[in-house]
Amino acid sequence: MTIPIAAVSQVTTADEPKVSTALQPAPEAARAGLRAASRSSQRLELPLPVPAPVPVPRPRRLAKTEKPEVELSPRWTAARLNVWSRPGEGSRLLTVLDTAVKVPFTGAVEGAWAEIVRGDRTAWVRKAYLVARKPSPTRQFASVSGSSCPDGSSVESGLQPNAVQLYRAVCAAFPAVSGWGGRSGSGDHGAGRALDIMSSGSLGAAVADYVRSHAASFGVSEVIFAQRIWTPVRGSEGWRAMEDRGSGTANHYDHVHVSVS
Repeated sequence: MTIPIAAVSQVTTADEPKVSTALQPAPEAARAGLRAASRSSQRLELPLPVPAPVPVPRPRRLAKTEKPEVELSPRWTAARLNVWSRPGEGSRLLTVLDTAVKVPFTGAVEGAWAEIVRGDRTAWVRKAYLVARKPSPTRQFASVSGSSCPDGSSVESGLQPNAVQLYRAVCAAFPAVSGWGGRSGSGDHGAGRALDIMSSGSLGAAVADYVRSHAASFGVSEVIFAQRIWTPVRGSEGWRAMEDRGSGTANHYDHVHVSVS
């Protein structure tokens, strides 16, 4: 006879707690939970505030009550002078100043150009026509002098009548001029229709202005000085710039050239 054997269930003691293996987390999961709990207990780090941008002021004109940041020096115009918006005659012509006009000079120089202040902005002029002292007014003559020049008549040799008249008048009006160039070479000089008046700076500018003001009396066809040319047929344009010929003499910075008909 077969005696059935009953299944024996596992018995635990009261001191041993029951542990369900289905609910116990894996070792890796437990460690991850501990790390997460540690992080959650730390203080949250907030990003630093970004400072607001500092506004940059835009360029503006000077108000009438303001002073420019540079120290200005007084200068005077040695001749009628064109005022340009930038250095170079390719810029915009702003105005034309008369002779002996006082202007504030900023001290800035760019090549042959000097920066001045006009109203509430800066402008540019030819630095050769700015002088540190106010020039004496050019003497005005009711008629052009025809007397012989104290320098002698050797300069007149070979000159045409209008050139002789020009020589005598300039000699009488500007005794400070001591050098002349008469007939020589070719072109107008070779034909006796040109005169070189050796003068520079404010003296040269005054001579050039004098000749221009009496252009009809002398039969002037052109005046060249300081790399600029003036002709009666285009007189309304004033002085016009010339190309650079490579030296002060070639550019007529040390003398005034006058051609006559």
